[in-house]
Amino acid sequence: MNAMTLSRRNPLTLGLATALLLTAGVAPAWGQETDHASHHPAAKPTAAQSQAKPVDPRPSDHAHHATPSKPPAEPMEHGTQDHGSMDHGNMDHGAMKQGAADPAGSDHSTMDHSSMDHSGMDGSNMDHSGMDHASMGHQAGASQDLPATAEPHEPIPVVTPADRAAAFQDLDEHLMHGESIHSYWALDRLEVWDADEDGTGVAWEAMGWVGSDLNRLWLRSEGERVGGSTESADVEVLYGRAIARWWDAVAGVRHDFGFDGGSSRTYAALGVIGLAPYMFEVSATAYLGESGQVGIGAEAEYEMLFTNRLIGQWLVEGEAWSKDDPEVGIGSGLSTVEAGFRLRYEFHRQFAPYVGVVWERAYGGTADHRRAQSGDIDDTRIVAGVRIWF
Repeated sequence: MNAMTLSRRNPLTLGLATALLLTAGVAPAWGQETDHASHHPAAKPTAAQSQAKPVDPRPSDHAHHATPSKPPAEPMEHGTQDHGSMDHGNMDHGAMKQGAADPAGSDHSTMDHSSMDHSGMDGSNMDHSGMDHASMGHQAGASQDLPATAEPHEPIPVVTPADRAAAFQDLDEHLMHGESIHSYWALDRLEVWDADEDGTGVAWEAMGWVGSDLNRLWLRSEGERVGGSTESADVEVLYGRAIARWWDAVAGVRHDFGFDGGSSRTYAALGVIGLAPYMFEVSATAYLGESGQVGIGAEAEYEMLFTNRLIGQWLVEGEAWSKDDPEVGIGSGLSTVEAGFRLRYEFHRQFAPYVGVVWERAYGGTADHRRAQSGDIDDTRIVAGVRIWF
């Protein structure tokens, strides 16, 4: 039975057979075309295309004349390829990078690296040995602060005893003194006070020197007058020699004047003058007089600067003798102690008026002599005076 006979007798059977044949022939070609299309997806737009200006949505007369920036790719002709010989079962589609750009033709200059998330990158396996860090600006000293505990790039050499000896030389061997002559004269205290029924009291203390840095001639004097009568006055002439930093040794004579029929006394003097630690000005002198009389006098001053011109001066001084000397009112042992505070204002460095308070007391045999003459052994007074030097 041929096909024409079958079509005449059963047209339905003939239609079904024709549909099956067409289906069997078209399905493989359609599957191959679909599989190859998945291998070549549409290319992603480049950065230049993504940054292109949007198309103006407003109507334009020239919109229909726009030409595409790139001609469309020609369709693949599958008719010339033998898909029957291709084994698609062995192809690793998981390893294929879909839509990967061609590295050789990629332009990375327009890529925005700031938006990339590098937090998930593992840099522990990266090999930096071949990188040129000098060209990256990582060389020593390049705008990167080191922590305080970091070691220096160049090690600091160890200080040797020779380095210390060169930095701190022994001044005793190389100390040089000037030979020029200088001088200093000061009326350290010239003050008055109210002595009650005895009238007005006046006291002075002056000192000065002339010479070089090593050798000097010292002059010192102090005394008191009460009610127009001089009660005590002395003068010292001393030779001074520098024996240490800030210290001079002095030696010379002291002469006490006698007034109102009193006897005068002359003593040999030996002592030191200098600046003690914490800026205390110290003077201590021993005296050797007639008949083996030995005495010692000491004085200490300290100045407090409230301002550069307002200065407070503390003073403590005292005398002691080995023997009684009734003619001059001196007893054995501690003789007198005087303490005071004077506040001065230096209108000029060489001229400063002051006010202060002074306390004085006699002890031992000296106090007994004053009692016998109906005098006070203890006295506190408010003083006003001036300090001058040149």
